[in-house]
Amino acid sequence: MSASRTFGVWKMVGVAVAAFGFAFSLVPLYRIACEKVFGVRLEQGPVAAKGATAAGDDARWVTVQFDGGVNSKLPWKFAPEQRTMRVQLGRQYEALYFARNTADRAIVGSAVPSVAPARASGYFNKTECFCFTAQTLAAGESRDMPVRFIIDPALPAGVKTLTLSYTFYKNDAQTAALAATTGHAGAVRSAP
Repeated sequence: MSASRTFGVWKMVGVAVAAFGFAFSLVPLYRIACEKVFGVRLEQGPVAAKGATAAGDDARWVTVQFDGGVNSKLPWKFAPEQRTMRVQLGRQYEALYFARNTADRAIVGSAVPSVAPARASGYFNKTECFCFTAQTLAAGESRDMPVRFIIDPALPAGVKTLTLSYTFYKNDAQTAALAATTGHAGAVRSAP
């Protein structure tokens, strides 16, 4: 094997290791940004129903609206499968979003969530979410993406409706690393 070819192989291995390291660091960085910068709590596991034993508290329901979109640089279709859901505080629910890659190559996207009104964001706890990690969709691939959540019973009484919104952005670094590991920027096929 020639020296230039060996260097090329090591360069590819270096890019793959760097991409893995970057992807591995995204979850803790996301958590830090959400919790420290934006004040959004990301809990793992169920939230204890604080004081939800009284009959009036157990019966408290709110409406959750779902919204989704993509940044103009990401050739995906992305939307909630259900626009609204009536939920009881302190209980876990699941909502589905649908994503489809309309490009002719695999692309990695990262979702950024937001909750409105802002004063309710600290009470909206996602226990499982596609937004915790970057998502890869092969050319033409479609996927349902679940989010499981619990709304803390301590939600201020004046909040009757919450909106959970996601915007997907193209993850340029991971998309480039994916293209480098496949040897070209072409389509990466998923198993049927």
